[in-house]
Amino acid sequence: MRRLITAALVALTLDARPAAATPPPLEGVRRVVFLGDSITYAGQFAEDVEAVLRVSDPALRCEFLNVGLPSETVSGLSEPGHAGGQFPRPDLHERLDRVLVKTKPDLVVACYGMNDGIYHPFREDRFAKYRDGIKRLREKVTASGAKILHVTPSVFDPVPIKSQTLPAGLDEYRRPYEGYDDVLDRYSQWLTGQRAEGWDVVDVHGPMKRSLDAGRAKAPNFRLADDGVHVNAQGHWLIADAILRHWGVADGEKVLAADPHGAEVLALVQQKQRSLKDAWLTATGHRRPGMSPGRPLDQALGTAAELDAKIEKLLRRTP
Repeated sequence: MRRLITAALVALTLDARPAAATPPPLEGVRRVVFLGDSITYAGQFAEDVEAVLRVSDPALRCEFLNVGLPSETVSGLSEPGHAGGQFPRPDLHERLDRVLVKTKPDLVVACYGMNDGIYHPFREDRFAKYRDGIKRLREKVTASGAKILHVTPSVFDPVPIKSQTLPAGLDEYRRPYEGYDDVLDRYSQWLTGQRAEGWDVVDVHGPMKRSLDAGRAKAPNFRLADDGVHVNAQGHWLIADAILRHWGVADGEKVLAADPHGAEVLALVQQKQRSLKDAWLTATGHRRPGMSPGRPLDQALGTAAELDAKIEKLLRRTP
């Protein structure tokens, strides 16, 4: 009996111990690099993520670099007449080695898929190219010593561009296929399915689709992208929110709103990231025509350091 009582007391004591503290997001990570297409290059979701993390953890010392490239694919595919026939879509793998060597990330956040089905109906050979491209990306990032967070593609909405889409069954598509989001559904499902293989994957496609359906049920003109592809500020926030929740930070909008300097921090983060992205794209090199060269990287980095100092001063709550 005495042994049973002792065992029970030990069990109660163990149950009463405080749970282990959850480590802060990005513990040990000093540089996060965002890779992707024009949605990533636009960068609002990356800016939102950095601002919320900086406010929620003022001790955070982590760089966030955006080297997304408009039009890019991970599959190496390009549709007929892309950009009016001016140039084919850039292939991430042409520049990936240089990006990894020059940016030296601890963590890569990669969002591909929107361009990889080249706006055509589903076809297995294109899907295979996407899967192969994602696996090659993952292998190279891992070999560099960095971790990778895969992000599913955002939603394609044919409603705002209904007059510009094409039906199924055509031999060629120089305008988007009207059911292209079904293709992105399959790409997203495959990517989230890789969690069973130990991949770190966050789904933004599902939440965005549910948000679009719910918004349109209330207002037929509700949209997340005026052109069906390039998401607006609300769409970018949905991407940021999914990433933040994946990292254990819920209600990011409330985090920013509750901080007396939240809006100022966000504005400074936006200024910093928008100054840096073209400089880093030029420094790492790419083959897409029409991009701004930005400022010389050393100058952009100097400005970024000044803006970071302002952010840190705000978050120390010093006058």
